[in-house]
Amino acid sequence: MFLKKYLAGAGALSLAFSITVSGESIPYLDYSQGTKLMVNEIPFFIRGGETGNSTVSDRAYMGQYWDKLQAMNLNTLVIPAYWELLEPEEGQFDFSLIDGLIEDARAHDMHLVFLWFGSWKNSMSCYAPGWVKTDSERFPRARDAQGNALEILSPFSERNLEADRKAFTAFMEHLKETDHEANTVLMVQVENEIGMIPCARDHSKSADKAFYSPVPESLLQYLAQHKESLMPHLYQLWQSQGFRHEGTWIDVFGDSDTTEELFMAWYFAEYVEKIASSGKAAYPLPMYANAALIRPGYRPGQYPAAGPLPHLADIWRAAAPNLDFIAPDIYFPNFTEWTRAYAESGNPLFIPEALRSSYASVNALYAFGEHNALGFSPFGIESIEDKAGQRLAESYALLEQLEPLMIQHWGKPSMIGLLKESPEHKREERIRLGDFQLNVTYEESEPPALADGVIFHEQRSAPEVKPAGGLVIQTAPNEFIFAGTGLIITFDALNGETVGILSAEEGRFEHGTWVTEVRMNGDQTHQGRHIRLVPGKFSLQKVKIYTYK
Repeated sequence: MFLKKYLAGAGALSLAFSITVSGESIPYLDYSQGTKLMVNEIPFFIRGGETGNSTVSDRAYMGQYWDKLQAMNLNTLVIPAYWELLEPEEGQFDFSLIDGLIEDARAHDMHLVFLWFGSWKNSMSCYAPGWVKTDSERFPRARDAQGNALEILSPFSERNLEADRKAFTAFMEHLKETDHEANTVLMVQVENEIGMIPCARDHSKSADKAFYSPVPESLLQYLAQHKESLMPHLYQLWQSQGFRHEGTWIDVFGDSDTTEELFMAWYFAEYVEKIASSGKAAYPLPMYANAALIRPGYRPGQYPAAGPLPHLADIWRAAAPNLDFIAPDIYFPNFTEWTRAYAESGNPLFIPEALRSSYASVNALYAFGEHNALGFSPFGIESIEDKAGQRLAESYALLEQLEPLMIQHWGKPSMIGLLKESPEHKREERIRLGDFQLNVTYEESEPPALADGVIFHEQRSAPEVKPAGGLVIQTAPNEFIFAGTGLIITFDALNGETVGILSAEEGRFEHGTWVTEVRMNGDQTHQGRHIRLVPGKFSLQKVKIYTYK
């Protein structure tokens, strides 16, 4: 079962998805405008992991990890493609590492998403080739307000852009030549965590000239056409200046570091657009850009400013129409807040980097269930701690089993993610699903069973805190599939009747068919009062309920 990926001719974030089942293509989510062009078939869910920055720089070194990653139930590996290794001498390309990694991925039944470490990686230009780094007159750097050169290639240099564009286009041409039939490579990320730091904007002469020049007409037209749907941050800045349709960046958006961030976002995105459009002309794989997120209270320049962040989504959308979406790298505990921010911006959700703790296991289930995520990928996956790795493997195994069912409920209100709003959140969560309210409690540690001596209050060590979360799918008016760990669920009927549990079965799916392993209508359901997915164990339960007066 596959997701067919289409690109539309008009507008960024223009995706349309259809599902191929038994050879029949079924339209599903449609983000597109204009003519659709099918370019690729990919796994419907990307159960991914991103390697460390240097792990795949040597094929032999990477070789020790493939079996481990395959055993964790990954179907996709997210890995760098290094400009400095691909073009060590100007105009001389070496694709041997790329070819070797593709060959190894195929041997382990895995797909790849390549990360283009070109002009920028985590704001800096550390993966530019030596012949670029050592010739700053030809390849100029961004500068701070005091005029000091930064380890950041300036996006206002045509020579910087042209060097990167040529290398990226050669890379995409090579992928088309070697992989267009096998489709091992699913997508390409253009650059990595672009942003300005430690100041909000580039202060080079070229940048100053652009900042004090009129705002580009194409952005002003976008603002006018999308005025009623702009993200609040951009709308408010424009509103503060009276919705002006001409003038410099300060005239149109005000004199602040937030205006400087808008300015840089436009020119970073425009730079990326020229690289992506050239690459797509060679081989039209899906392409996206990722962002380092913002710590609470930080100002532009204290974080990598101007990247593809939710409050800048309109800027990136307007300047980079050949990007299919923007993506968050989520390392903060407020996972639900960040995923919601990207989804609410009208953006298909793909998470190329995430914290690789034990919570990755439940964050993945939530992202797919709540936001119809295209994929999830903890960072440094080859170094994941054993317990966290085992939990992620169990979570991914559930997703693999659930895939046919989840496809049926994709984009519908019958599938919902379950995750605490924050680590401090203690209240019961109330979720409406069909004619019922689900009351969800997250159980992060397991009390000892009665038969283990709890009645005598034995002295015990503090219980381990375990991840809790998952997803639920309503498969019939009174039937639900729960997937996850550490969940306690009770039910209320919206018509005021009392809800009882007709049956609760723990089991598995085999080729889309439910197989019952354990019938749990006694202690496991608190004698019919709740459903419980115990902490520390990932499981599936099929639950039927009924009402009575």
